Amino acid sequence: MLATTLPLGLPVTRLAQKGSCTFGNQQLAPACRSKSLSLGRATYLTVRADAAAGEAPKVVGSDPSKMTPSLPSALNIDEIMARLPHRFPFLLVDRIVEYVPGQYAIGIKNVTINDNFFPGHFPTRPLMPGVLQVEAMAQVGGLVMLTPEVGGSKENFFFGGVDACRFRKPVLPGDTLVMKVELVKLNKRFGVAKMKAQAFVGDKLACEAELTMVLGSSS
Repeated sequence: MLATTLPLGLPVTRLAQKGSCTFGNQQLAPACRSKSLSLGRATYLTVRADAAAGEAPKVVGSDPSKMTPSLPSALNIDEIMARLPHRFPFLLVDRIVEYVPGQYAIGIKNVTINDNFFPGHFPTRPLMPGVLQVEAMAQVGGLVMLTPEVGGSKENFFFGGVDACRFRKPVLPGDTLVMKVELVKLNKRFGVAKMKAQAFVGDKLACEAELTMVLGSSS
């Protein structure tokens, strides 16, 4: 059996007496059957035809197992929560995929319509707030800093400043925000760090900023 996927919108007529189907004005191979298939934002009509009956329609579509890259897990969510003090609804890092303490980290935030900020930002056009994109990058930066290797506390870090911040692309429900934060300069005496932060959706830069972070204790 082979399959072809066709956009919905034209009528499909089954001619039982002839054992064939038509799609609009196009006649398909005999012994076909149809069903609906949803993939991403598009809905299609899938028509299966007997390969032995003449020229069958081409197979259209992708292997879903290859559509999303399998990202490594340098730190899983339990390990992130063991290092960061943030908790729901303000923990904005789901996984760290690359991690070199004291140098850099790459983390991801899976953006979903269930995130609690979307009902208010905005009801008719949900967008991830830019300040939360910056906060998510800062949390990735905190994982770079909150290690003995860089002479910092394991307890807390605070914003000292945000410079040269630019928002390049809207971040929407369904996006995966991939953030890379690099330690540029650290003053160990005062516990102040300068960091370069970038966030991407696919290959498009969504946000970038220079972060100043201050290490401290909870007391």
